[in-house]
Amino acid sequence: MAQSYYIFRSGRLKRRQNTIYLEQEDKNGQVQRQPIPVENVRDLYLFGEIDLNTKLLSFLAQNEIAVHCFNYYGFYVGSFYPRETNVSGHLLVRQVEHYLDQQKRLEIAKEFVLGAIFHIRRNLNYYRNRGKQVDEALAVVETCMERVESCQSVAELMSEEGRARDAYYAAFNEILDLEQPFEKRVRRPPDNLVNALISFGNSLLYAATLSEIYVTQLNPTVSYLHEPSQRRFSLALDLAEIFKPLIVDRLIFRLLNRNEIGDEDFESVGEAKGVYLKEEASKKFVRAFEETMQTTVQHRQLKRNVSYRQLIRLEAYRLIRHLLGVETYKALRAWW
Repeated sequence: MAQSYYIFRSGRLKRRQNTIYLEQEDKNGQVQRQPIPVENVRDLYLFGEIDLNTKLLSFLAQNEIAVHCFNYYGFYVGSFYPRETNVSGHLLVRQVEHYLDQQKRLEIAKEFVLGAIFHIRRNLNYYRNRGKQVDEALAVVETCMERVESCQSVAELMSEEGRARDAYYAAFNEILDLEQPFEKRVRRPPDNLVNALISFGNSLLYAATLSEIYVTQLNPTVSYLHEPSQRRFSLALDLAEIFKPLIVDRLIFRLLNRNEIGDEDFESVGEAKGVYLKEEASKKFVRAFEETMQTTVQHRQLKRNVSYRQLIRLEAYRLIRHLLGVETYKALRAWW
């Protein structure tokens, strides 16, 4: 079964016949080669300083392997998105039609927001049932969820989601045992360990979502909640919203509350330049993230086990059925 490969080492990626090799020089100047059989690769995540050439990129494209690149601090910087082979002109037309029609766009965007807020509420309820004082945040989230249905524009939707997330983030101080209170979400650069984990986790989820969109016939640049942009695959941002509380936030809660990651795993870079995970902590987070993505649940309609990663792909297929007029799109609401 194909899997994701996360490469933190520096070196050079090369193709030799039907195998990818990571080449590195040892202390004696000898080149060490680590094979990566191409048939086992779903996508590559590059965190180290990696050299590669167009010959390799051509080989990766032939095998429909996406490559996601991150900088030294763990920020996502871009993806090599191979030429799409699974394309549908009819679906692309329908995808654009639903973006241009404001009512159709709003209908889809509402579901993205409702799915996200549903999982935010689910997380808060989980901790309330364990004695955490999150009632105030829950009340705000419930109100925002009710208001979503009456929103008349995408801007209003984003505003309601923003209010729900602000209340949710305020509850992190109850959910997590922190030495310093978590005041607000700060993105670039993250100013504390919680923001650093959220940014890193969201970047991983965004890249994973993009890989799942790639195997469908959807165009990743046509989106509904986020504005389409020349600089990003905005549909991946849309779909990732549903899964952030379900995958990334729950993972952060687990790692911090079990003391698997702590203050010693972060470093500050310069004055006011942010807080970032050290390499070993990044590897620890990636291992936990991949374990989560491989975790399976019993699907109620399919009557079989599906992984969290497969749930993202199924979400994309549900959106396709909506665009083609087969069935109305309803974002995932976790039932397990």
